[in-house]
This record gives sequence, structure tokens and C-alpha cells, in this order.
Amino acid sequence: MRRQLLAAALSAPLWVGAGQPQRRPLSFPRDLGSHPDTAIEWWYVTGSLQAQGKLYGFQLTFFRSKVPTTQAMRSAFAAKQLIFAHAAVTDVAGKRLRHDQRIARSSGTGSVDLAAASQTDTDVNLHDWSLVRREGRYLARASGADFGFELNLAPTQDLLLQGDGGWSQKGPEPAQASYYYSLPQLAVSGQLTLAGQTMTVQGQAWLDHEWSQSLLHPSAVGWDWIGMNLSDGSALTAFRLRDKVGDTVWAGGSWRSKGAPLPQVFSPAQVIFQAERYWKSPHSGTTYPVQWSVEIVQTDSAAAMQGVVSQRFTVRALVDDQELDSRASTGAIYWEGLSELQDSQGRVVGRGYLEMTGYASPMKL
Repeated sequence: MRRQLLAAALSAPLWVGAGQPQRRPLSFPRDLGSHPDTAIEWWYVTGSLQAQGKLYGFQLTFFRSKVPTTQAMRSAFAAKQLIFAHAAVTDVAGKRLRHDQRIARSSGTGSVDLAAASQTDTDVNLHDWSLVRREGRYLARASGADFGFELNLAPTQDLLLQGDGGWSQKGPEPAQASYYYSLPQLAVSGQLTLAGQTMTVQGQAWLDHEWSQSLLHPSAVGWDWIGMNLSDGSALTAFRLRDKVGDTVWAGGSWRSKGAPLPQVFSPAQVIFQAERYWKSPHSGTTYPVQWSVEIVQTDSAAAMQGVVSQRFTVRALVDDQELDSRASTGAIYWEGLSELQDSQGRVVGRGYLEMTGYASPMKL
């Protein structure tokens, strides 16, 4: 059954040419919840944790995928939606990544579902893994063979609407876009368990929620993305979509200073990724850039007059081996891990996550 569910998900043309719903303003808390009429959706939480003088990274991601061929079925067992989940913990001192994955179907009836995603607020679960918002806070819970965490995530800033008011362009065609918001600078507290030892942890996290009908440009094979919490309270998002030879198909992102009502949104010409150091996985044989130069080029004359200048950052993986093999769920091998952000003088100014997909093989969701 697991293989049949995965085959159904991977064979469905979910991203390219599926048609985009009419754009509308986002409405909260409704849009914190699931959008089962769209082809693909994910809730993505990453962050850094400190315990007993040591540094850890964590991520918990829930993916929802609509299965077009089952939508007319009336059976309570029809897999109208597939829900996947990935969880991982990076032990920086031990240079070790622990991770696990889940997959289950959802008919939307709730009676026999093994996974569910509420349409009214953030409340998504798959067996004993969950991401739930209650009384303005999020609770993230997951466990694997030798790790587990139960974390409280408290917002310290307003939602960051990516792109144009939450409408984030991912290519030159109008349909290549997504609804996308972030919640950076989350204050984290809770419990982390590694190899049977439970620790009290504190830290910072970043939440992304994105959904779309048609996202990837036909020539794109994957993407490079960063979400960085800066120590001064600012938040930096930058991404690019790559073609098979590594050239940029599209790029974007945003910068929001602490206390600013709106972010500065980047055009494709403003975001430049340049690989500086590579690492070859002993597991898959895939080579990934694990250190990047990310330049934000200031092209807006009005912003320049306000003192906003071009900036160059270095993104450096804190552990090279943070490759995730998710072929048992989403079918992809990709790199996703805790990284630090340095300014042009080499000073560490923040931490966050770097995600790189399409290096082992072209992305197919």
C-alpha cells in the first residue's frame, strides 16, 4: 500500500500546467490552514536549539499533495490527499544528522484517515507527528528511531507576506506562482531527545507555509533557498530556481528589518547565488554546494536614497552531511540543514536553514 500511494503521488502532474486559481488577498486565520483544492502545499518549520552548551538544528515539514485521479471517488478509503512528513535533528558538535519520514493518505472524511490537515487553522498531523497552532502558539512534535522533540514556538513578530502581499512569483509565467507567507524569529522552548537522553532546549525558529497549483518552470530541476533569522531581529529570505546546467531560471526573496511593517521584496535580478565550497555525499554520491555567497543587489533608486545598499552574505553549513534521503515518501534526495549567515566582514550575523533540491535528480513532486 505504501508503494502504491507513493506511485500515485509521483505520477500525477501536480506542478506544471495544472492551472492557477484566481489570485485573492490572504485571510487569517483561515489561510493558516489547509487548501485541499490546490495541488501542493507544505508547512515547513526549521530552527536552531541550544542545550547544555551545545547547538542543534531541527526541521519538521508536512507536505499535502492532491491526487487528481481520486477526487470523484466516494469511498472513505479513497486517497484524495497524500500527506508526507519529514523530521530531522542536526547535532552540530557530533556532526550527525538524524532523520525520519512518514506518509499516509487522507480521504477528507476523518473516519478512517491516518493523516489530516484542518482547513480552518494550522492543525496537521500524521500518526503521532503534528504541527498545531493553539492560542497563538505552535506546537511541533515528531520522533524517530533515536530522536524526538516536542517544541513550543511563540511568535515574536507579525506574519511576513512573501512576494506581493503573499503572492510569490516563481517564474516568468503568471501560473508559476504560489501563496506564501513566513513567520520568522519564533521563540522556541521545549524538549529534545537524542539516543534516549531528554534535554530542555531553547532557540529560534522559522515557519514557512506555501501552496500552489503550478509552481516550477518547465526548465527548472530544483532550487536553492535560505531562511535566516538575524541576531538584530531582521529576517532574510532568498531563493533561486536552477536549470540542468546550474543557471538561474528565476530568483527572489525578501528582507524585513525588525519592527518594519512591510518587507523589501527582491526582484530576480537582485538575488545572486554563487557557490564557494562543495561537499560530496558518501551516501548518494551527490555533490552539493555547502557554502554560498548570496548577494542582494540594490537596483531601486528610491531605496538607495534611503540608505539601503547592496549586501553580500556568506551562507555556511554548520555540518556538511545534512543530506536527507526521502525516497520512501516524497521520492527525493535533497540537502537541508542548519547554517550560519556571515556578513561581508566575516562576522556571524544570524542562523537559519539552507535547502537545496534537484542535485541528485530533477525534482518531481
